Amino acid sequence: MTFPTPSPADWRVLAEKALKDRSLESLVRLDADGLAIRPLYAAATGGAPVSAPRPSDADGRAWDVRTLIEGDDPAAVNAAALADLEGGAASILLKGGVLADSGPLARALEGVALELAAVGLDAGLDGPEAANALAVAAKGSPRARLMFHMDPISAFAETGAAPRAIDEHLTLAANTAARHAGAYPEAAFFMAGGRAAHEAGGSIGQELGFAAANAVALVKAAVAAGMTAEAALRGTVLGVSLDQEYFDGLAKVRAVRLMWRSLTRAFGVETPAVIEARSSRRMLAARDPWPNLLRLTAAGFAGAVGGADAVVLDGLSRANGRSDAFARRQARNTQAVLMEEAHLGRVDDPAAGSWFLDARTRDLAEAGWAEFQRIEGEGGLIAALKIGGIQDRVAAARAEREAALADGHAQMVGVTKFVDPDPRPAPFEAGPRPSRQTGGDACEPLIPIRFAAPFETQSWEAAR
Repeated sequence: MTFPTPSPADWRVLAEKALKDRSLESLVRLDADGLAIRPLYAAATGGAPVSAPRPSDADGRAWDVRTLIEGDDPAAVNAAALADLEGGAASILLKGGVLADSGPLARALEGVALELAAVGLDAGLDGPEAANALAVAAKGSPRARLMFHMDPISAFAETGAAPRAIDEHLTLAANTAARHAGAYPEAAFFMAGGRAAHEAGGSIGQELGFAAANAVALVKAAVAAGMTAEAALRGTVLGVSLDQEYFDGLAKVRAVRLMWRSLTRAFGVETPAVIEARSSRRMLAARDPWPNLLRLTAAGFAGAVGGADAVVLDGLSRANGRSDAFARRQARNTQAVLMEEAHLGRVDDPAAGSWFLDARTRDLAEAGWAEFQRIEGEGGLIAALKIGGIQDRVAAARAEREAALADGHAQMVGVTKFVDPDPRPAPFEAGPRPSRQTGGDACEPLIPIRFAAPFETQSWEAAR
């Protein structure tokens, strides 16, 4: 026996009956970008299907499991890198004092086959110097898979200061990329991310707009330094941040691919997007770090299903300090389960066919493009940061989210709801306090936040 498929009108009748004659429109809500999120989607609201996948790999790894290692001692970083690669990571991202010179960096990379395991850098405004050190450590191997990840504007936005004019930092990064492009054809040079806006509490549209404007600034600087637009675009990695809102996260990854398609066409070339998705730190809890495992799993799921090329998950205790070996192992194992047991990489685009996700992807791409145009209208990303327009918009989005948590319209497990009165700590490693560089350019900083922090302060004071 077969049953007729209910039409959208039938679903509406059934839904409104369950709502006791309230309209479906009463359930529509607006996000921080002013985008409507409906309770029910159909072909008319979903629109044309969106296809923005990362190719699947049924026999191998569909995405790159990337591990973040932070440290200052070359021997300790080397031991961690080899352990993580042996334990399931495919590439490593380095941050800390080991990036200061080629000697310590080379010792940190002893035994790492750079032709097989990609190595990336997170060096902030010191990106060009760290890139030179990595180039020396690679010993001129043309097949070395280097990821210089130079992103001076994001570092400037986060700290609000630079030792010289930020335009000079941008030019230096571009010249460094142009100098190493011939020797390392497999290298990625730039990280065009919107992480600074996200971690300061910004909306998805603000993050995507920041990333697009960042990419344009980097590519233009690279072209001025002598690179072709195609080489600069091909050497640019797009960075997105993923929190526990996994539907929005996977739609965000798909949206940035759509935006990239338009950006590359504007430069007269077409090159596929390469996306590195990193877990959000603003979603992490410090007082009770164990629920962070759930948040990080949701972030990893979003990156995998959304089609990120590489996923970087923080350790569960990252809100307290640097991730230790245990926390990094948990982050790797989370991705291993998603990849090898849940088989998320065996379908080209698992989100395809969802009216909601197709509509949400397009809405986020349009919101990101509108923010990008707003930034370009303010004179580009650097000028927009200096006049403070971006900071004001991010502050408004942050305030809206903070108010929702304060009045109970939004919740954080283990922080605002289901709070453990006697939480168990998780191990972590102490790290240096961030320093503010002065003497050159300045802007109002996009200071990273944690939404849990105000509630944890209340809990700790109550415990005392």
